[in-house]
Amino acid sequence: MVETARVSSGGSGAMFDRIAARYDFMNRIISLGGDQRWRRLAAEVLELDASARGPVRVLDVASGTGDLAIEIARRYPAAAVHGIDASRGMTEIGRRKVEQAGLGDRVTLSDGDAQELPFPNRFFDAATIAFGIRNIPDRDRALFEMARVTRPGGRVVVLEAGEPSAGLMGLLARFYIHVVVPFVGALLAGAEEYRYLERSIRAFPPVAEFVRTMAAAGLEPIETRSLTFGACNLFLAQPAGEKTVAGADA
Repeated sequence: MVETARVSSGGSGAMFDRIAARYDFMNRIISLGGDQRWRRLAAEVLELDASARGPVRVLDVASGTGDLAIEIARRYPAAAVHGIDASRGMTEIGRRKVEQAGLGDRVTLSDGDAQELPFPNRFFDAATIAFGIRNIPDRDRALFEMARVTRPGGRVVVLEAGEPSAGLMGLLARFYIHVVVPFVGALLAGAEEYRYLERSIRAFPPVAEFVRTMAAAGLEPIETRSLTFGACNLFLAQPAGEKTVAGADA
């Protein structure tokens, strides 16, 4: 019910270079297909202007193999998506997927550090990061950078794995994450990275605390959603504007 962890900071992508070739396959198995559904939701809540005459610029941080960038471009014909990731191996696979999807003219993937985005202030209409913020050494800085490069009123989406909620289903989900996922990951991929996934989820702050972290970085919360018994959480925010907080479980 959770996606493979990924590091997105300068010089720290080597761990995911080692599993880049297996990354998408393992995500589908470990998340039971949920990662694709969650990404579709992340693209949906951006609510980009479908009637825009000019390009709608979207930044996808920790873009990995490009799944979310591709989903955004498919959903919004006016979107021009720039994805960055610290893992060159992941980016190379993502570029091939972009070309296969026929989106090479609207999706660009490049190496980049989430903590030092190489873009001017207010350059993008929206920004996203899926399953990457958990792995960034300086999360505060990365969130600040996303707020900086997004125009006022533009939407910022953070999609991240989480510690499942209480109750029977939450208990089963926690067992899956903390016991089954490391076992399956090691069995099929033979990689320590899948044990890191479990540890990093356990160490990630609770939803309310992370919302406060986003606010301190200059991102006004709009909505939070708990997905699949809390195994994944979606955070929707904007760099400026009236603060409205809502919560939902899907």
